[in-house]
Amino acid sequence: MDWAIATFYKFVTLSEPAALRRELLELCQSWGLRGTILLASEGLNATVAGDRQNIDTLLTWLHNHPEIGPFSHQESITAAPPFERMKVKLKREIVTLGHPDVNPAKQEVGTYIEPQAWNQLITDPDVVLIDARNNFEVELGTFKGAVNPQTHAFRELPSYVDNHLDPAQHKKVAMFCTGGIRCEKATAYLLEQGFEQVYHLQGGILNYLKSVPTADSLWQGDCFVFDERVAVDHRLQPSEYDLCLGCGHPVGAAEKASPHYEAGISCPHCYAALTPAKRARLEARQRDR
Repeated sequence: MDWAIATFYKFVTLSEPAALRRELLELCQSWGLRGTILLASEGLNATVAGDRQNIDTLLTWLHNHPEIGPFSHQESITAAPPFERMKVKLKREIVTLGHPDVNPAKQEVGTYIEPQAWNQLITDPDVVLIDARNNFEVELGTFKGAVNPQTHAFRELPSYVDNHLDPAQHKKVAMFCTGGIRCEKATAYLLEQGFEQVYHLQGGILNYLKSVPTADSLWQGDCFVFDERVAVDHRLQPSEYDLCLGCGHPVGAAEKASPHYEAGISCPHCYAALTPAKRARLEARQRDR
């Protein structure tokens, strides 16, 4: 069968996330769904796959939940199952900025810009365009003219903002990420720090790729996604990347041609840190697959 993949999030106050976790896990398993749902008191963040009918059943259930209500989602189709099983996890934050006090459900976030208006915004010479994703994601693709903060985790972004951006100098700041959730928190943080004109891409990169024709696009490269597809192209189809099981870094043709690449063991990004003990663990895992 074809697998429908729904990616969604919502910042909303959940009074009993632990009870919701138990209920959601049971329901999703009964509907044959696979993927991950993160729950916290600040909301939910999910990527879930299944057949068309059961994905719609899940979305309808969440939209009708008294504390959650309607939200938008991004969707794509793949022939292979993108996840092995269903997981519902409790977290302190549904996306970890390291500042739990920054809560988009309770405070102002940046101005949403629809994909059709994004090109005009980011070609404004007064706009500083920040890619809010991690460095390995930016390496696969980004928007023309975007700044790469060189972060290895989202929690490093506030430090980049504090050290490289100035509300008095950078009057207009635009941010983007894969599906929009990181920018919700990042733009809220910028506004809290005194930045006045802060924008973010509605629905993230995935919504832009779905909405903007390739001929008009300012996107360059592929987009990393957090499932078995690894990365998608402008048509939202899986591109030619695998995931290094040694370090989790996406590897393309160039990395696979390296003498430091060994499927399931290492790649050029982690070969130097490969200890005999780690090699033994990875080799054992490969034998058990």
